[in-house]
Amino acid sequence: MNMTTDFQTIEAKSLAPLDSREELIDEVWRGLPSRPRSLVPWMLYDAEGSRLFECITTLPEYYPTRTERDILANYAEAIITATGSDSSRPFRLLELGAGTAAKTGIILKAATRLRDEVTYIPVDVSSDALDEACESIGCLLPDVQLHPMVANYVTHPPKLDRFSGNTLAMYIGSSIGNFSPKEARSILRNLRS
Repeated sequence: MNMTTDFQTIEAKSLAPLDSREELIDEVWRGLPSRPRSLVPWMLYDAEGSRLFECITTLPEYYPTRTERDILANYAEAIITATGSDSSRPFRLLELGAGTAAKTGIILKAATRLRDEVTYIPVDVSSDALDEACESIGCLLPDVQLHPMVANYVTHPPKLDRFSGNTLAMYIGSSIGNFSPKEARSILRNLRS
């Protein structure tokens, strides 16, 4: 069998801003000589990578998304209630690796039923995915305040202003499995702080 693959060549300067390009180069130099060879997952989530991942999550073989959606559908109100029962206090949801927020609407919908003021801060490396997330959540829940943050939360943990309400920080999805145990602990420690 003869197979041909065409590759599109793109000038590196068109891929990302200078500091992101430098981070990309540093990661390649760090990951490829190591054994086993590895590249950090955030390198794959440009517009096309995010689109491909969203397609993967709809495949019958990819059960994590369905499982997470079921968990959120069954426990969203309990999760929101666990953050505090005072409905007059503002509520803020910070989500790492938000992508298109396909599952997050479930928990935000519960929050809007239980809280007077809801803010959603989706954090992702893909601005295209965040645009889609904000459009989707904005249409579904127009009363939710949206504050998207394009950031590599692994190398640059999000910094939040003080907040007078309750904050729920979430990292849903199997994404954490893409990291070594040391990196995963670091991400969760940064999220907690």
